[in-house]
Parts: sequence; C-alpha cells; structure tokens
Amino acid sequence: MNEFPWLTLIALVPLLGAIAAPLVPARPGSELPKQVALAASLVALALSVVVAVKYVADGGMQFVELHEWIPAFGAHYALGVDGIGLTLVLLTTLLVPVVILASWNDADAEDGTSRAGSFFGWMLAMQAMALVVFMAQDVFLFYVAFEATLIPAYFLIGHYGHVEQAQRARAAVKFLLYMLAGGLVMLASVVGLYAVSADAGHPTYLIAELATLDLDQNVGRWLFLGFFIAFAIKAPLFPVHTWLPDTTAAATPGTSVLLICVLDKIGTYGMLRFCLGMFPEASQWATPVVITLAVISIIYGALLAIGQDDMLRLIGLTSLSHFGFIVLGIFVMNSQGMSGATFYMFNHGVATAILFLVAGYLIRRRGSALISDHGGVEKKAPILAGLFLIGGLGTLGLPGLSPFVSEFLVLVGGFAHHWVVGAFAVTGIVLAAIYVLWMYQKVMTGPTHPQVESFTDVGPREIGAIAPLVLVMVLLGFYPQPMLDVINPAVESTMQYVGVTDAPPTVGPVEMEGER
Repeated sequence: MNEFPWLTLIALVPLLGAIAAPLVPARPGSELPKQVALAASLVALALSVVVAVKYVADGGMQFVELHEWIPAFGAHYALGVDGIGLTLVLLTTLLVPVVILASWNDADAEDGTSRAGSFFGWMLAMQAMALVVFMAQDVFLFYVAFEATLIPAYFLIGHYGHVEQAQRARAAVKFLLYMLAGGLVMLASVVGLYAVSADAGHPTYLIAELATLDLDQNVGRWLFLGFFIAFAIKAPLFPVHTWLPDTTAAATPGTSVLLICVLDKIGTYGMLRFCLGMFPEASQWATPVVITLAVISIIYGALLAIGQDDMLRLIGLTSLSHFGFIVLGIFVMNSQGMSGATFYMFNHGVATAILFLVAGYLIRRRGSALISDHGGVEKKAPILAGLFLIGGLGTLGLPGLSPFVSEFLVLVGGFAHHWVVGAFAVTGIVLAAIYVLWMYQKVMTGPTHPQVESFTDVGPREIGAIAPLVLVMVLLGFYPQPMLDVINPAVESTMQYVGVTDAPPTVGPVEMEGER
C-alpha cells in the first residue's frame, strides 16, 4: 500500500484546474484563465514524471491506494499502475499541456471575447477522468470514470470548433449516442460481475479479486462481450467506427487530439486490462473474430483516408487503421504483439497529435480544413511544413521514429501468430505512405494557392507546443528500451494470466558438409 497518494494527486490537480480556470476573474484580453489551465496541466505532468522515476520496472502493480467506497456494492476507491497504465498516464499528462499551448487562441472570438476558461476547463476535466480510468483497479470506479469522460467530450465537440454550430451539434450527439450505447452494454457486464462475485460469497469489484473467480464458460463469454463491444466502439474498431470521422471534422484540432490520442486509448487499454485480464478463456475464444476485425480496420481505414479532402477527417480515418494495428497486437497473444500494441498506444498518440495540431495551425491561417484550399504552403511557411512532414513520417512508421518500433513489434507478433495475418497487416504500411505523402504533396508543395500567399510561419509558442512531441518521437525511435523495460513485465504478467506463451522458434535441419 502506498503511503503518499501520488495517483490521487495526479488526477486531482487537473480537476482543480478545471474548476478554477472558468472561475478566474479575467478582464477582456486577459490570459489568466489560460495560464491557470496550463499551470495545472504542467503540475500534473511533473507529478507523473515523479511517479515514473519512482516506478520499479518489474515490480508489478505499484502506488496502490485502496479505500472502501460503497460497501453495499463491494466498490472501492482503488488506484494503481503497472507498466501499461503508467505508459498511458504519461501520454495523457504529456499531451494536455501541449494541446493547451497549441490551442491557446482557439476559443477567442474576433470581437475580442474569449471562452478560454470554459474551453480549457473542459479539457482538464476530461484529463482528470481519463487519468482515473487508466489508474482504476476497481471495475465500478472504472465504469464511473469511463462514463464521466463523455460529459466534457460532448461540450468540447459541440460548443467549440471551426465549423457551423449545427454540424458540431450533430457530431456531438452522434458521438454521445455511440458512447452511451457502448456504456450501457458494458453496464450489463458490470452488474453481471457483481452477481457472479456475490454468488461466490464475496461481492466485490476489485479487479485483482474478480480475476480469481472461476467463471462458467458461457457466463465468462457473455461478460467478455459486454466489455469488448464497449471498448470496440471507444477504440474505435470496424464496424462501430462511423462516429470517428464526423467528430474529428467538427471538433477543434486540440479536442480531436484528446479524443483520439487519449480517450480512444481507453478502448484498447480496456481490452488489455479487462478482456484479457478477467476473461482469459473468452478472449482466446474470440481471437479469430477480433483479429479479422482488426485487419479489416487496418486496410479499410487506410483506404478511406486516401483521397479525403478534409484534413481533419483524413487524420481521423488514419486512426481507424492504427487502432486496427493496436487491437491486432493485443489479440495475437504473444509478447511481441502485446508489447508493440502498448507502445503503439503511446506512439500513435504522439505522432497523431503532431498531425492534428499542425493541421490546426493551417486551418487558423487559411480558415479552411479542405486540402484543395491549400497548396504551396512550404514556400511561405517552411517550418510549419517541416513539422507537418515529421508528424506524417511518424504516422507512416519511418525507421528512426518511435512509431516504427511499435509497428514493427506488432507485425512480428502478427507473423508469429499466422503469416496470413502479418501479410494483410503489412499492406497498411504501404497504404499509410500513400495517404500521408498524398496529403503532404497537395497541401505543402506545388503552385501556391492565392489564399496562401499571406501565410506567416509558425511562431515560438506554436513551435514550443510541438517540439516536445518531436523530441520524444525521435528519442524513443532511436532508444525505445527504457519504455519497453516498463511495458514488458506487465505484458508478461498478462500473458501468464491468460495462459499463453511465445511459440519457440522453429529451425529446419542443418545439413552438414560431410552429409552432402
């Protein structure tokens, strides 16, 4: 048991910032609400770095906090992190200050008024709930935080953005309906877990205790499906992904970063923590179908992205393809795939955040997200074009950048599972090169569009927001071992619980010189 509540503090700081930012008295033109929000996010980042430094790589679940919450339900306030949870906590606390800096003026109106306090307040509230999700060690607490993330997400999508209010409202409602549908399905399994644990004589929602239950095969499979469907919608996975492109096209780029790079990781994290961690038999039973859906997502998402004219919609659809890789890595049931999938969650968040935020810089200058409304930007804003290219190269998995490492591990895991799976997954890399380079060529090269002539290059604040992500992507691209040292023990523990091991390498007979 941890004596100092590090994890509670990491989630509490942005929650307090979410309350303070809208309430800070600010005169017209004052940036105090923005500064309060940024300070809260930086403190949360500093606390997560402290936890990462104190974390023992092979020490299992750490910084555990356990308190009774609702005894009648067997619910506890239980927090803890292993290598998988810590990776996503670091991703969340890294991205929020970056998004705040990059979206500094996104809530400012042309008449000088600003809704920055509420805008960044909702972002910090979403961050706080997402952190609880990644740290929760009680299913009921996880479910409450899982659903609570929808409130700030709904307001961020519906109330802020570069498109008309009606389009934002439709996207927000569609997002909410999909997520609520998934949440209701999961709720049935949450209630089912309580009933099963009560029948066993000890009603509980603690993950560690639920994992020890001897579930009937059919019961385990039905409970698994409730969780998996909710996580597949959240991730998203084909065919429950259609909320994704509408949402990214309507929301601000900063909001899209938090939705796609943080909230959607709840889906793939949940598959690792809950589907594999509580229903190992059902997870193996569902593996063929899940892998098929993952491969379809990889190819289908990439094909949809090719030729899209809306930059934000295109980037959103690339994430459908990338989440296919992550789900594939989880369900191939080997250490390379699972480690690659966990690392992929982090790297996808970093690379996709760069693309979304630089697209936001373009939209702010041009007033349009359409690729056809741009052209020749690199002549007027070479640094902006360079940042966009780096994000794109990370997205397509260029060697030397961290997404390549995770993508390679997932593909190794895919081929180890079955060569057909690996062969189909590889096509996603080829298609990624097509949609990334096509978008860069149309936006950044060629004749300069008349409306681009007045473009100015990115300033110090805009560069400063993106620079940490570029630095992380390069450092982990050349030296990923520190992150993998944290992830691998947690993956090995998950594999032991599921009851799977890596297949030994097969070597054909060696023909000796004298035997010829």
